[in-house]
Amino acid sequence: MLSEKVTNVLQEQINKELFSAYLYLDFAGFYTKSGLNGFASWYVKQAKEEFEHAEKIISYLADNGIRPIYEAIDKPNEKLENIEDPLHAGLRHEQYVTESINTCYKTADMEKDYRTMQFLDWFVKEQLEEEKNAEDLLDQYAFAKDSKAALYMMNADLGNRK
Repeated sequence: MLSEKVTNVLQEQINKELFSAYLYLDFAGFYTKSGLNGFASWYVKQAKEEFEHAEKIISYLADNGIRPIYEAIDKPNEKLENIEDPLHAGLRHEQYVTESINTCYKTADMEKDYRTMQFLDWFVKEQLEEEKNAEDLLDQYAFAKDSKAALYMMNADLGNRK
């Protein structure tokens, strides 16, 4: 049985994952409006991943006999003025999510909830990948930003994400 503390942090994490999806859909809309459909496609796929992360936690709660509580999802409010802004905001957001996952893990550890800690191991590993992807996007953009041809190629490459 999950403790109240563990249940609460997992419930909060569901909301954070769903907000992440909203945020990335907002980024996708910004890039679509900017004519960068490859960037937009990359963030739409990223949003789908965030929904999947929420679904994993929802299923875990259900497996433990707990009905998830769905809170209101905040409206994304990042100021997006140039191509680089969503990339920086994305990295900051992934760092925030990593800290949140760490809080979930710490809470499970304090409650001696080893089953939840094992469940969260996947999220800990996933956050390494998420932060690396965000850093890689920034590195690629830094390389491509001064060349329209390189930016065009980056946009095309991002559109091919599986």
